[in-house]
Amino acid sequence: CGGAMQSPINIDTAESVFSPQLRPIQLAGYSLSSKEMLKLKNNGHTVVLELPELLAVTGGYAQQYKAVQLHLHWGSPSGPGSEHTVDNHRFPAEIHVVHYNTKYDSFKEAMVHPDGLAVLGAFLEVGPRENPYYRQILEHLYKIEGDDEEVFVPGFNIAGLLPANLNLYFRYNGSLTTPRCYQTVKWTVFNQTMQLSQDQISQLVTTLRGDDDSPLQNNFRGVQKLHGRRVLASFQTTLPSVKQLPPGKESTGVGHALPVRY
Repeated sequence: CGGAMQSPINIDTAESVFSPQLRPIQLAGYSLSSKEMLKLKNNGHTVVLELPELLAVTGGYAQQYKAVQLHLHWGSPSGPGSEHTVDNHRFPAEIHVVHYNTKYDSFKEAMVHPDGLAVLGAFLEVGPRENPYYRQILEHLYKIEGDDEEVFVPGFNIAGLLPANLNLYFRYNGSLTTPRCYQTVKWTVFNQTMQLSQDQISQLVTTLRGDDDSPLQNNFRGVQKLHGRRVLASFQTTLPSVKQLPPGKESTGVGHALPVRY
């Protein structure tokens, strides 16, 4: 895990480079029927929801990627626990949806290739009301308190776990954040955060136990050095927002005029 393209990183918005080539992320197959049962597991390090491969990222990357699983990173009652930080701000929690390039036969094969993996990341923070999508996961946590416990949960619209606005994001080349930290991930970190109630964040942070039977908390990796990597942004992080639009391209309302959330 000691390479020069490790994740997570601190996203310095002032240093990020606006790239008009970054198209909106498009998802397919993300809305699952409640008849489709999904495995939810406490693996001793995080909570993992296994996803059927019909979920895919079909836009925003040069290739198509199939989903494998999603998991969460969080802190403790005394502090936040997102993996990525933005301008050195750490959010309460972070969701990662892991996909692999469809040109490979499996996640295992893909994860060792430079173009093998794509992870969608979003920050979770406290908002005024309960989030109905996150409830589909959180309400089952008490059944998998211990390491290696699992339960099957009904399918739901997985897209609801991610921001409504998939146009605004940061992109960089990095790694998986758990051993063996393969440096094969094209990261997409959304600019819009997801809001959960304070009770839901508390539920996430306090319910599970880790592989040593102590509370499963602060399961985030520290920020890694950039080593000269560039962080691209699909939107203007500095105002005025029209300045760097390529000549001849009018603002299409694809998100340039939206308020920028830091």
